[in-house]
Amino acid sequence: MAAVPTVAVVGFPNVGKSALVNRLAGGREAVTHSEAGVTRDRKRVRCEWNGREFDLLDTGGIDLGDRSEMAADIQRQARLGMDEADTIIMVTDGRAGLRSGDTELARKLRASPVPVVVAVNKSDRPDDEFQAAEFHALGLGEPIAVSATHGIGTGDLLDRVVDSLADRPARAAEAGAVRVAVIGRPNVGKSSLVNRMLGDERVIVSGAAGTTRDAIDTEVEIDGRAFTLVDTAGLRRKSKVAGTVDHYAQLRTERAIERADVAIVVCDAGEGVRSEDFKVAELAMKAGCATLIVMNKWDITESDIDDTRARVERKMRLRPEVVTCSAKTGRNVAGLLPRAADLADRAARRIPTPRLNRFISEVTTTTPPPAKRGRRLRLLYAAQTEASPPRFKIQVNDRRLISRDWAYHLENRLRESRGLNGVPLTIDYVPRRHSGE
Repeated sequence: MAAVPTVAVVGFPNVGKSALVNRLAGGREAVTHSEAGVTRDRKRVRCEWNGREFDLLDTGGIDLGDRSEMAADIQRQARLGMDEADTIIMVTDGRAGLRSGDTELARKLRASPVPVVVAVNKSDRPDDEFQAAEFHALGLGEPIAVSATHGIGTGDLLDRVVDSLADRPARAAEAGAVRVAVIGRPNVGKSSLVNRMLGDERVIVSGAAGTTRDAIDTEVEIDGRAFTLVDTAGLRRKSKVAGTVDHYAQLRTERAIERADVAIVVCDAGEGVRSEDFKVAELAMKAGCATLIVMNKWDITESDIDDTRARVERKMRLRPEVVTCSAKTGRNVAGLLPRAADLADRAARRIPTPRLNRFISEVTTTTPPPAKRGRRLRLLYAAQTEASPPRFKIQVNDRRLISRDWAYHLENRLRESRGLNGVPLTIDYVPRRHSGE
């Protein structure tokens, strides 16, 4: 369902694919590290050159000689990326020279029905351009010497890519897609859940915690509604990831949350909702995301869902809905994205000012604010100032008369009346300005 052409970036591990993607896209979008094998899934990054938009698809390193299970998963993801590509950039390492792994990959790419451009990376000095010459032997046309570090040759590379896309008509980008970030602690089943929602093995799943290291965007359409589903790296305590590749993965997860409309917080039903889960949900709430708590692995637990819901309601002010599912069996998974869309719609609604003021009047009549030293708080006028997430301003006679308990009471009544459970909202109490001020 991609709205623009796709350019897959492939190559041997640690040749600088992610660094090159970052350079071509003009920012740090993919996780990079000196450790080989950092990229594992497919990562989409939007790029534009000379007025032509396309998606760069960063893939994991392809080492056909590595027979490990993780390597097989990474290679499968890379192959899927190549299958959906309109053009392929094969990245090689100019310093290391032509390797057998490059030759094996090139043999497969020569059979590809789409154009292939060879980028000889790590040509950091003008004198290094001669390094590209030996890569003619790959049989994939004229190689281009580039430096992801310094930007050398990237313009020529982008020109070649855009030329290869010339026969493909540009399409308008899909508007109004609901961005849903799937977040949680490591190894609670986020990637399995994403794959089940998509009905396809789009992201790598492993029993090892920390398999996902980047925020992986996938576009999908359900019942005519467009979604961008983001699988993220597991969130850990920052002290545990400082100085490691997981630190950068965690930063990408936090960025994905900030850009999302809805956060699906995945918890392990067998372990119950832990304090770390609440911290993850609080991160989403502070970022302004509508939030849904999903108890995964419900097929292997005997927990009481009512107890879980009561605990969540006690701990979280935004009172998110708690649902159960099983990524393994598919139970209740089909309803998750429609629920997320409904949450996003509720967060985007505006309450007409007259209706909001009638509601405020009803609440103060039913439960008057408490008096302090003989004076009572009066709510004079209310209006909604923002949506997604909603923000309200209420003019009052004296802010010092507001009690926390009564402010929470008003917030909870507003959630109940407008279906805003799971939606972060803000109420600003503004003192009345007297004439002459």
